[in-house]
Amino acid sequence: MAHIAPSILSADFTKLGEELRRLSCMGVKYVHIDIMDGNFVPNITFGYNMVSALAPLKGDMIFDVHLMINNPHFYIEQFAKAGSDFITVHIEACEDVPQCLSLIRESGKLAGVSIKPNTAASELAPYLGMFDLCLVMTVEPGFGGQSMIEPCLSKIEEIKSMLRERDLPDILYSVDGGVTLENAAKTAQSGADIIVAGNALYSSADMEKRFAELSEKVKEK
Repeated sequence: MAHIAPSILSADFTKLGEELRRLSCMGVKYVHIDIMDGNFVPNITFGYNMVSALAPLKGDMIFDVHLMINNPHFYIEQFAKAGSDFITVHIEACEDVPQCLSLIRESGKLAGVSIKPNTAASELAPYLGMFDLCLVMTVEPGFGGQSMIEPCLSKIEEIKSMLRERDLPDILYSVDGGVTLENAAKTAQSGADIIVAGNALYSSADMEKRFAELSEKVKEK
């Protein structure tokens, strides 16, 4: 079974505390938090202080923190202390990918790597066994509301195959970008465990109903 992870990038920023309580009542397991620096991607969003402010409200929910920032090794400790559960870095933004992943695990958090649409799955080969989650971007990172680049979904099976070839345990797979009611089932069937939904949820007049609809779509992987 795959899980829908609401992205609070699409939420009302003036009501993030209320929004988190709402997600908890909906039965959300994963909350996706996009951190953007205006350099690696052309947008600026949140910082570790906001994660820290929201952490006391998360209850049993898991904070899936996606660092779309350059030189993330400078900030991993702060995001870990702030209340992140998963910390995901982009291999395109790291000067030393193994160092970043080691820092995340040493902080007691699950380490994730992410790749942009134009980055081949094979680029992850040197780091297999060093991360717990792979986030496959199916849009160019930076803004919500883009259409999914569906061929990117095939990267999940490529990564699974590389892990099998090296006799390494499988990991969690997340997909972020352009998820809709129409492609949610296909996304889950590609092997995704966590499916990030922003506009697909927050553009709905009845978000609770939309969350239930999306969750039903991805129920059978």
